[in-house]
Amino acid sequence: MSDDPRRFLHPKAIARINRLDLRARQVVEGFISGRHRSPFFGQSVEFVQHREYVPGDDIRRLDWKVWSRTDRFYIKQYEEETNLRCNLVLDVSESMRYGRGAMNKYEYACTIAACLAYLVLRQQDAVGLVTFDEGVRQILPPRSQQGQLDRLLTAMDVSRPRQKTDIEAILRRVAETMTTRGLVVLISDLLVDRPPLFRGLEMLIHRQHDILVFHVLDDDELIFPFAGTTRFEGMEQQPHLICDPRALRDGYLEALNEYLLEVRRGCTRRGIDYMLVKTSDYVDAVLAKFLHTRMRMKANVKQRRV
Repeated sequence: MSDDPRRFLHPKAIARINRLDLRARQVVEGFISGRHRSPFFGQSVEFVQHREYVPGDDIRRLDWKVWSRTDRFYIKQYEEETNLRCNLVLDVSESMRYGRGAMNKYEYACTIAACLAYLVLRQQDAVGLVTFDEGVRQILPPRSQQGQLDRLLTAMDVSRPRQKTDIEAILRRVAETMTTRGLVVLISDLLVDRPPLFRGLEMLIHRQHDILVFHVLDDDELIFPFAGTTRFEGMEQQPHLICDPRALRDGYLEALNEYLLEVRRGCTRRGIDYMLVKTSDYVDAVLAKFLHTRMRMKANVKQRRV
């Protein structure tokens, strides 16, 4: 494994997603004028609605065309444009070390996080990072200034995988840390119990964050290709099993499919964007597909509002 943190920035992945925007589908609260919708009405180029004039309103916002038709005074309201605050929540627990391909799950997850951080900073938005295993390891608050990308890459490199995951406590900490609404990107193998996972996600939903989940698994975990007597070792709880994997394969795949279905449906029901990715997938293709999908969804939402 290279010691250069910038190994997580793959040039081909960056080139493929360079022209895409990562846009929150929900309104987000920002801190400087930018390109993302705020829940606060202000002055911008996008009209939202009329409301009746009340004493004290700025008369420059009166709609005289409406007055000429109705003989009543109405104020134009617009959506204020603000910058996005994105928090990358990265799993660095022991199970993320697994992998027999070009990248293990940890390396793959870091690459996704690095590419997204690059993209968010490129569009002059703020991005931060939370790394976790059994507890929060590091927190870098969202920033948009030059140098943030190198800080994020270094933090990912320092956070080498270890220990098991307490996902509910982690997401509670993330929810408590994020004082303003924004975008939360969870990147993990999600090898956790589902009830605590969904309880943690619901804390973020309750605070009206927009949530994306990249569910990263190794190909071996999805297809169970093992043959012959094999020793299986637990990466977080340390037990091991020596057996003929053919006796386990059918039961394992059935349990896996039930688990994946439960996670996907649980995210969908809660309005969370979910994507299952394999470590053999090209990162640029994964991100391009995911971001194009979000851009189409945003366009559809805008069309319905017109």
